[in-house]
Amino acid sequence: MKQYDAIIIGFGKGGKLLAAELANRNWKVAIIERSSQMYGGTCVNAGCIPTKTLIHESEQAEWLYRDNYDSQAKFYTSAVSRKNKLVSFLRDKNHEHLKSYPNITLYDGEASFMSNDTVKVAHDKKEILLQGKEIFINTGSTPILPDVEGLNESKHAFTSETLLRQSVLPKHLLILGAGTIGMEFATMYAGFGSKVTLLESGNRFMPKSDRDIAESMLEALKRKGIEVRLNVHALSMYDTANGMTLTYTDNSDGTPYFLEGDALLLATGRRAMTDGLNAAGVQTDAQGAIVVNGHLQTTSPHIWAMGDVRGGAMYDYLSIDDFRIITNHLFGNKKRNMDDRLPVPYVIFTDPPLAHIGTTEEEAVKRGYSIQVSRLPAAAIPRARTLQHIDGMLKVIVNAHTGRIMGCTLFCVDAPEVINLVALAMKNDLHYSVLRDFIFTHPSMSEGLNDLFKAF
Repeated sequence: MKQYDAIIIGFGKGGKLLAAELANRNWKVAIIERSSQMYGGTCVNAGCIPTKTLIHESEQAEWLYRDNYDSQAKFYTSAVSRKNKLVSFLRDKNHEHLKSYPNITLYDGEASFMSNDTVKVAHDKKEILLQGKEIFINTGSTPILPDVEGLNESKHAFTSETLLRQSVLPKHLLILGAGTIGMEFATMYAGFGSKVTLLESGNRFMPKSDRDIAESMLEALKRKGIEVRLNVHALSMYDTANGMTLTYTDNSDGTPYFLEGDALLLATGRRAMTDGLNAAGVQTDAQGAIVVNGHLQTTSPHIWAMGDVRGGAMYDYLSIDDFRIITNHLFGNKKRNMDDRLPVPYVIFTDPPLAHIGTTEEEAVKRGYSIQVSRLPAAAIPRARTLQHIDGMLKVIVNAHTGRIMGCTLFCVDAPEVINLVALAMKNDLHYSVLRDFIFTHPSMSEGLNDLFKAF
């Protein structure tokens, strides 16, 4: 049995940062990864990097070859090839970086607990036991597959991870699920030239967003030719000579429908990947995620969880902050915890993208706050005109008594960048007038904040 100061299960963002930090402090570290194709984690290999790369490529395809499917399909194939090269480059860089540490050992294989300090690694019919003083679970998440008859037998059903590997552009892509992944893939493939039908089981589009934002998004999707259907209860799918057929009923009245397409994307959520990891007294919740305290410690002594596997919001940047919280607890003043990083922004990389932080108007009203609300069409910002991206809306909610920003939604070009300015103001409890009167560069989307907050 080999002895380590730390065992990290999963080669994801937080885990690789932690491994390097511990190695720099002369800890002897083992990293276990089930697949050599996942060095660096989901973000590098099957999430943020490949999807955002293809989203950018799809915007280029739309500008160059709008309404020319053959040209867009060729561009798509080339774009997938470029994406693969980038992913391979970053994966190799991650691998090379950790291999440069003499006190880090990388094990390929499937990890499972034998006790709360011993992990078995199984690979190619061989097994090895590792014992660690501290163990960190960083195994990420995996797509949830809905209960649809014929799904496992179909050659045309994909998850977000497997669809990214396809080099042939679907003529008609069906997407089951209108959450973040579903909407991002919808605008991406519509930009490449696919006909896209977005299917949502609920009766309300974007249920967690204010209605004006949801309506603005719906209008933008329709302008890109994306059809949105609500109240969808998928029953079965079967392959045909030309693709596949999905059968579903309308939740509101039970009407049956048959929808043909070339591919079906299953965008029905993700779950924590904890198979074989709950045999050491590590408690999981009803969704299967590992239960942790504010410092990311599990219910088993000396076992920690970080990233998607600990449940909650699944963002790469939270995994990075998990690393900061753990290192603060191990080597710092132990004051960092998961609560003190709130509020945290999120982004949906549609076209245009949507960024949000804090509360919505509907939530603030329900909670009885006295608020002021300001809205600004994206088209009112000169930079949106110069970029020829005028779709969308900016919206902010301010506490009428304190002048503090309670929430903000930016549905516009460059929203992923601009939202960080709002987040910085909220995090530091600044009065809204700081952004109202700030001198921004011109022309920029950031200066739209001047006008957005001018209404108060």
